[in-house]
Order: sequence, then structure tokens, then C-alpha cells
Amino acid sequence: MPSLKDLRNRIASVKATQKITKAMQMVAAAKLRKAQAAAEQARPYAERMGKVLSNLAGGIAAGGQAPALLAGTGKDDTHLLVVCTAERGLCGGFNTSIVRLVREQANALIGQGKRVKILCVGKKGVDQLRRNFERNIVDIVDLRAVRQLGFEHANPIGQKIIAMFNAGEFDICTLYFSRFKSVIAQIPTAQQLIPAPLPTGDSALGAVAYEYEPEEEEILTSLLPRNISVQVFRALLENAASEQGARMSAMDNATRNAGEMIKKKTMQYNRSRQAMITKELIEIISGAEAL
Repeated sequence: MPSLKDLRNRIASVKATQKITKAMQMVAAAKLRKAQAAAEQARPYAERMGKVLSNLAGGIAAGGQAPALLAGTGKDDTHLLVVCTAERGLCGGFNTSIVRLVREQANALIGQGKRVKILCVGKKGVDQLRRNFERNIVDIVDLRAVRQLGFEHANPIGQKIIAMFNAGEFDICTLYFSRFKSVIAQIPTAQQLIPAPLPTGDSALGAVAYEYEPEEEEILTSLLPRNISVQVFRALLENAASEQGARMSAMDNATRNAGEMIKKKTMQYNRSRQAMITKELIEIISGAEAL
């Protein structure tokens, strides 16, 4: 049974931890507002660019020479998985949920005889994927020094993906990130970048026919590379908001758990102290009666 001193030290330690988790929760809540606003503002532009590309692609799908980023290589032997995770931990299952999705799809591709390459954006994704896919990781992008995400941070990643595609290093590229829904809900998402997905079903039937100047092929040649950087930028913004939401929720749970532990240890301390006092009283009374 722990002594009173041990219990006091334990209670003091948990109280100090509770102060830290509470402070981290407040910081995450403050950062979340800005990150959520940035992610929501980026969605319409990225979604609209995707619709324009789909419309352009639909116009030349039946005939004409489609750019390589749209048509692909015609094969699916090598897959590049671009995994966006956080640079820091203490955010619950945020990083694990993204890595779990990547691991499932990577294992499925390897099981089909495909070759898998992984480009990691974020330290935590690298730490987890190294356990099973260390040989598949081809490059790591470190954004720990970045305080405010901007397009200038996403554009080099997009250019690297395009350079690898032009060098024939992969056939299909898929982007993995966590889409922000709410503080308690972040949705792991897989989005194909190369080749650009064509409209299907109702979206294809409802596409409006436009006349473009210059021709669709020339517009796509200029727009497709930029779209890759835009989608990567959107993924980074969605991840930033999801990370802060997950951290806020995780630190709130940690603060609550610390409070419950403090109550439990305080009760144990009081009972132990009362037992010691009662024992001393019994010894004093017994000694007095013996005299």
C-alpha cells in the first residue's frame, strides 16, 4: 500500500498534468477557429476547379489528345501514395486513422501484385508507416518549421509529384488526408490525383457544354499541374483543422480523466490518513488501559 507521501506526490503530479492538458485544450481551441475558417474557404475553389477539369476532360474524352496527367500512362502497375499527417502528436487517433486507411489500401495493392511507393508529408505518418513499409517510403516532406500554411508550401509537393510522374516513377497517384467535419469527427479520405478522375453517372450527364478559348487541350495542359498543388494545399488545410479539432477533443478527455484520478487518489489519501489516525488512537487508548 502506498504511503501518504507517495499519494501526495501522485496527486501533485496529476494536478500538474491536468494544468498542461487544460492549457493545450485552450490553445487548440484558439487555433481551431482559424484553421477551420481556412479549410472551409479553400473547399469551394478546389471543388470548382475539379468540376471545371471534369467538364474539360469530358469534352475531349471521346476524341483528341488528352494530356498525360489526365489520361495517365495506361497502366496501374505502380502506385504513389501521398500521405498527409501531422508533425506533432497528442491529438488522439487523428494520425492513426489516416495511416490505417493507407495501410489497408497499400496491403490490398501489394496483394494484387502492384508496386507501392509512399510520399510522406508529416513526421507522424513516417513514424507509423516505417514499421511495415520502410522500403516503400521514397521521400519525406518536413513541415515542422511552418507556422502558417500557405500555397507556397503545397506547390513544391505538387511539383515533386509531377516530376516523379514525368520521370515514369508511378502510374497512379492517390492523396490521403483527413477531412474536417467537426471537433469530434474527422473523416480519413483518399483522393486520386493522377490520372485526374473523369465525371461519371449523374455528374457526367449533367455537365454543361462550353466553348473554350483556347482549346481544351491547351487549357488542361496549364490547369492540371496547378490543380495537383491546389488539391494538396486543400488537404494540408483540412489536416490542420482536423488536427486541432482532434487535439482539442483529446486534451478535453485527458483533463476529465485527470480530474477523476485526482478525486480517486484524494479519497484514497484521506482513507489512509484516517486509518493511521484511528490506529494511533487505538494504541494510545490501549496503552492507557494497560497502565
